[in-house]
Amino acid sequence: MAIFEVDCIVKELEDIRGEWRDSQQRSRDSGAREFPSRTALEGIMEKLKGALFPMRLGPQDLRHENEKFYVGYTLDAALHGLLTQAKLELHYGARHAPPDCSRIEAQALAAVREFSAALPGIRRLLDSDVLAAYQGDPAARSVDEVLLCYPGMLALIHYRLGHELYLLGLPLLARIVTELAHSETGIDIHPGAQIGASFFIDHGTGVVIGETARIGARVRLYQAVTLGAKRFSTDAEGNLEKGLPRHPIVEDDVIIYAGATILGRVTLGKGAVIGGNVWITEDVAPGASVTQASLRSTL
Repeated sequence: MAIFEVDCIVKELEDIRGEWRDSQQRSRDSGAREFPSRTALEGIMEKLKGALFPMRLGPQDLRHENEKFYVGYTLDAALHGLLTQAKLELHYGARHAPPDCSRIEAQALAAVREFSAALPGIRRLLDSDVLAAYQGDPAARSVDEVLLCYPGMLALIHYRLGHELYLLGLPLLARIVTELAHSETGIDIHPGAQIGASFFIDHGTGVVIGETARIGARVRLYQAVTLGAKRFSTDAEGNLEKGLPRHPIVEDDVIIYAGATILGRVTLGKGAVIGGNVWITEDVAPGASVTQASLRSTL
């Protein structure tokens, strides 16, 4: 006699899956995977990080004389894997229309080619982020320590790669890529956010940056900072309206200290300093300093 009623549970789970697929207008018997794999993208990201920073994020036995070969081989494998995942996302996005496989194949290939061409520029941006962290943190002993140890740097690598995928019309892949880093670091950066060069997240845990946030160059954030939405607009039927600008604009050279919460489409002017644990829902002038004490004095 079986200890567990596995057959019964399997049948109930099958019925529930069928009900869900019917409610979402999905085929019950397509026979193929319908959407991208988080596990596959995790492996692709490890390859991309190794190709971008081979001697620091690549295999431990890599030597300088083999570096170029390793980068070429690893990058080729990563891009072929990414192409497979891109096709899955595009097929998933077109699931309610008659399939046009040749168009999807061409679109996926074009997107991954553009992504690959953007990698040198992404590497330069990441170099600026590493330098910003090294120059902005007295505890950092080397740029290598920043790249190997700082959670903010890991989050930025995933964000900058994910952002490129987002721009290329692959938002699901982009979101998975950034969520892999979110799970590991506690730093939540939506791939749709726009972030300039030399960005530094110190400590990082609990940082949230929303989809429509715009961040300039040489901006510094500390832990538990939120760049979020104040409210969510709805249409006439009460459904959330997607994609509207709803997150802050942070101009160049702004510093935001730990625990600050900035909500809505407000602007923090160039060079502003935002103190710890403040709550901001209005614009801040360029060069201004906002602290709890200064906010209390205006009440």
